[in-house]
Amino acid sequence: MRTYAIGDIHGYSSELDRAHRLIAKDRARAGDDGAPVVHIGDLCDRGPDTRGVIDRLLAGMSSGEPWIVLKGNHDRMMELFLRESETRDHRLRPQLEWLHPNLGGSETLASYGVDTSLPAVELHRDARAKVPEAHRAFIADLPLQYERGACFFAHAGIHPDVPLDRQDEDDLVWIREPFLSDTRDHGKLIVHGHTAIDAATHYGNRLNIDSRAGYGEPISAVVLEGRDAWLLTEDGRETLPHV
Repeated sequence: MRTYAIGDIHGYSSELDRAHRLIAKDRARAGDDGAPVVHIGDLCDRGPDTRGVIDRLLAGMSSGEPWIVLKGNHDRMMELFLRESETRDHRLRPQLEWLHPNLGGSETLASYGVDTSLPAVELHRDARAKVPEAHRAFIADLPLQYERGACFFAHAGIHPDVPLDRQDEDDLVWIREPFLSDTRDHGKLIVHGHTAIDAATHYGNRLNIDSRAGYGEPISAVVLEGRDAWLLTEDGRETLPHV
């Protein structure tokens, strides 16, 4: 059972396009055009073209592409900000908000032509007017998890002490510890992003595919068959051994 997955995108539409080209090349080699592509979340923030990212995803899904798009913590922050009554994600540290320079919300709004220098009330009004309702609804309705074969996909990971069918939204989009240091088998390979690392890495019980796209590095596209995974490159598949 083959599944493709794409790591955190963070507003880099050109990198998203490159990842899909790599997947198309692998489909051609493998003779398989029906395997789903799971986008692991964090579509927005930091990069210059969140609007383009969401436009591409909406267009592909509308045309029948077998794409699954999961919600990341940055997507949830965007969703909450754009509600009629702006809401702050309760998992943020007290000194942070979505428009803080460390988080990248301003870059997201700028991609829609929002004037991010406006006072807070006017900025929120301008954002609600310029971010299309279709985009707001898409972000709000993103699923939190996806299961296929031997794999369980979630943006941040899982709480290792909770069954997969009882995971909490906060953990699925925000967790780091105790998930990252837990070496137990979780019943399925957990495929996730959220925690930026230098390159996609297979840890045996989990696979992290966040390769720092939010900091200008290439997005990772991988193909999974069972619990085995390969990084897709211009030269074909590169095995991701367990570490």
